[in-house]
Amino acid sequence: MASYLILTPPGGPDKNQVRTRFIRDGFSWTAFLFPTLWMLFHRLWLLAIAAFLLEGIGWELIRRPGFFVAGVAILLGLRILAALEGSHAAYRNLVAGGWKTEGLVSAPNLAAAEDIHFSEIEPKAEENIRSANWDIPPSLNTGSRQGGPGFGLPGYDGGR
Repeated sequence: MASYLILTPPGGPDKNQVRTRFIRDGFSWTAFLFPTLWMLFHRLWLLAIAAFLLEGIGWELIRRPGFFVAGVAILLGLRILAALEGSHAAYRNLVAGGWKTEGLVSAPNLAAAEDIHFSEIEPKAEENIRSANWDIPPSLNTGSRQGGPGFGLPGYDGGR
């Protein structure tokens, strides 16, 4: 089962929760296969530039005689790092942009995570704060005194 971080946009969640983001915490095959494109898609500009440069260095080392293993190690290390830590970098980027962490959900897939999270959110009902009867009669028997509050404090009926 995977864990999903739930983020709400900077201005708070919108009415239909359309902009709420779910980020899967775990290995990403897309980030493993295409690290630079994955980082560009998630707007991790500086990391994408660094990944592009490292990929270039790795491919150049593969072409040089005697440096094949070093080039493969750089490419494999970059891809594993992007696949394991890329989602965390995307999460940090969103939080730095003002997004709020709403919670964490464990679910087998994204659809189940959305169902679990949105089933816990109750729609806000308009509250009726008007009382049917604001005139509260004084109690008939309060124990020590009859017919009013103690110590000269105003009672519920507004009198002294």
